[in-house]
Amino acid sequence: MVLRAGVAGAGVFGGYHANKYVEAEAAELTAIYDAIEHPAAALASKHGCDGTTDYDAFLNKIDVLTITAPATYHFELAEKALLAGKHVLVEKPIALHLSDADKLLSIASEKDLILQVGHQERYVFEAFGLLDRPAPKEVHSRRLNKFSGRAMDVSVVFDLMIHDLDLLNQVAHGDVTALTATATCRHGEKSDHTETHITFSSGTKATLAASRLEEEPVRDMRLVYDDGEIHINFLKREVSNTTGTALTTDFEADNPPLAFRDPLAFGTQSFLKAVEENARPTVDGVAGRAALDLALRVEAASANA
Repeated sequence: MVLRAGVAGAGVFGGYHANKYVEAEAAELTAIYDAIEHPAAALASKHGCDGTTDYDAFLNKIDVLTITAPATYHFELAEKALLAGKHVLVEKPIALHLSDADKLLSIASEKDLILQVGHQERYVFEAFGLLDRPAPKEVHSRRLNKFSGRAMDVSVVFDLMIHDLDLLNQVAHGDVTALTATATCRHGEKSDHTETHITFSSGTKATLAASRLEEEPVRDMRLVYDDGEIHINFLKREVSNTTGTALTTDFEADNPPLAFRDPLAFGTQSFLKAVEENARPTVDGVAGRAALDLALRVEAASANA
């Protein structure tokens, strides 16, 4: 069975997701939705499918969809799609309020629908084998970008840091016991630079920084274990590993897995497989809610600093 797929949000990331549906054998891209007519029509024309500003009409044409609209609209678009009986892959964050995330989880459960969240970095960590290791003693992460003006409806925590918060939830193996944060706002009321220090019951101590104010982008993570350190530079595609255990793949591998080569494609294919098999996706709504919960804690701590 070939699933009819759609993309809600015809911006840059909507274009990326549309491409992945076109490449997937298990789906046919049938419709594009955007609140603005021109981007919806342009992306639909590129792929020879329907484009519309009518969300109800869009939902009637599809079985599954990916939501790539601005984060402010994730909840309302996902809720309406789930209520219409559609399987949903929503880009991060799952929502902006825990109560809204809980509503989405409840509807998906009641209607037996797949709800997946677009934390694609998780697939890279799985491919490295990092999720199978014991909790690290320390985690140091930097996700620093130049200012682009995109995603200004949310803070840098929901725009960028939430990727690393999801990863931290997976590797720290414990509950948060302490959290402090500071934030800088330069282009409005939402934070543009946030740093946080988080301690987990497992003993992991994490320092995370996210920014959209930098002159030069930096994207790296250092994990410190009892037997050494693993440092990953995602931009330069370099890895150093001084532990006694080899990673299961690396940037120089001759035939790396799809999760490593193209995590966006892997996520799309995993979503379609979960729908076909009625199976739990790797990054389900529960994981999306957990990342949101930690992001909200960081926001609250920085507001009170």
